Amino acid sequence: MLTHDEAVTTAHRLAAELEPGAIQRDRDGAAVIPHDALAALDASGLLGITIPAADGGPGLGPRTLAEVTRILAAADPAIAQVPQGHYLMIDILAVHGGADARKRLFADVLTGKRLGNALAERGGKHAQDLRTTITDGRLTGVKYYTTGALTSAWIAVSALSPQGRLVLAFVPRDAPGVTVDTDWDVIGQRATISGTATFRDVPVELVVDYASAYEVPQQLGARAQLVHTAIEAGIAGAALRDARAYLRSTARPSTEAIRAGHGSAAEDPHVRHRYGRLAARVRAAEALLESAAGTLDEIGLIPRSAEEAARGSLTVAAAKAFASEVAVDAGSEIFALCGTSAAASKWDLDRHWRNARTHSVHDPLDWKYAHIAAYDLSDVLPPNHGQL
Repeated sequence: MLTHDEAVTTAHRLAAELEPGAIQRDRDGAAVIPHDALAALDASGLLGITIPAADGGPGLGPRTLAEVTRILAAADPAIAQVPQGHYLMIDILAVHGGADARKRLFADVLTGKRLGNALAERGGKHAQDLRTTITDGRLTGVKYYTTGALTSAWIAVSALSPQGRLVLAFVPRDAPGVTVDTDWDVIGQRATISGTATFRDVPVELVVDYASAYEVPQQLGARAQLVHTAIEAGIAGAALRDARAYLRSTARPSTEAIRAGHGSAAEDPHVRHRYGRLAARVRAAEALLESAAGTLDEIGLIPRSAEEAARGSLTVAAAKAFASEVAVDAGSEIFALCGTSAAASKWDLDRHWRNARTHSVHDPLDWKYAHIAAYDLSDVLPPNHGQL
């Protein structure tokens, strides 16, 4: 079983394998399924790092998960996002899954099989206004934003039971009646291919009562948001990395800099000021991520109280909001630092902004700030749901 240090080393090794193809995968989008990159992810052993020791896994916690995700996201944030739902499903199964579901699904994960998700829907008042149902043991519905489902072994599908209760149905990707499309046409995170999944009268054997997860104090949402935070921190770090490389090797100084006696772009005092400011913010985002992961490690997967659950949720909310803003800024600032030539399509440096902008609106940052303020100013506990 992997230790924390071994998982981090494995993530660095996988990142080195993923980074050279990131630009081409971004350009290909949904036209080319990134089978090789995903096969490398699945074979890495990283999919099972959070499976509890009692269920045969290494039982590594949020600190490991956050660092592994950040490392992978700096190489290719789309591939890093593919298992985001996978890790959430492992947490849900660990706390609320029955013995049979845990045994079957965790055994598959430990052999390199991935869990996809099909949680959100289009056409309703909001993404969780569900029309997908289970009737007489059969699943029927249409989902979108199904990150990871296309190439997964299992798909976790949110649905309403005959009694109208929220459940999760785990169905094999290749089950009769399951169709996953590549209709994913967005400006960023393009290689996630998070398109439409359709379920037509699909037989269901494994069902978890998902509603109960949010009827008690929980950290499922915070741990899911921690992965999103790590993706944003990874994007920000990648933008800073590429800006540094371009400034040192390619960027020409501006005419104004030459007139002022500065022989290279890297010597321009205004470039240095912008770069230094951005570097400080990226490092702050990474520090907030690490701090949030440490807080969740302290609290554990099952918090002792609503107050402890709130502490974890709000700590991650702050880290996620800040990292998202820094990633978007870094993706834009790279051009102010490096100049017009950096905008040439051959460099594909705009992918950092496109990826950050697309991923950062996964859920609204303003609500995170609002909940932080409500707690600090009026002692109002945050909502007990999965997007804080």
